[in-house]
Amino acid sequence: QVQLVEYGGGLVQPGDSLRLSCAVSGRPVSAYTVGWFRQAPGKEREFVAALNWRYSTSYADSVKGRFTITRDNAKNTVHLQMNSLKPDDTAKYYCAGRSRGDLSNDPKEYDYWGQGAQVTVAS
Repeated sequence: QVQLVEYGGGLVQPGDSLRLSCAVSGRPVSAYTVGWFRQAPGKEREFVAALNWRYSTSYADSVKGRFTITRDNAKNTVHLQMNSLKPDDTAKYYCAGRSRGDLSNDPKEYDYWGQGAQVTVAS
């Protein structure tokens, strides 16, 4: 049914910018609370950002002021703009959708997940 496909990851240097995208099929993104999470090897999945249907947003303290979550309803796509990237941002990034409920930083409350996109920040 609902499928999320991510693209836009890669290798960048500290201070660079990168934009991740997530194309959603099967359901309009305007009907979701959408979020981005990341996971580094050996660590728990970590909340990054979320956006609800009213365009309210929530960000982790570690990315606040540097990352921006947006959506394009016409293209049914979710984006994560990442600026001033740091080595600590290195992780596999996942987009996710929550069919019911508002902004949440708990990955267990999200229903649909993308395959993940690797972001590596290194000199």
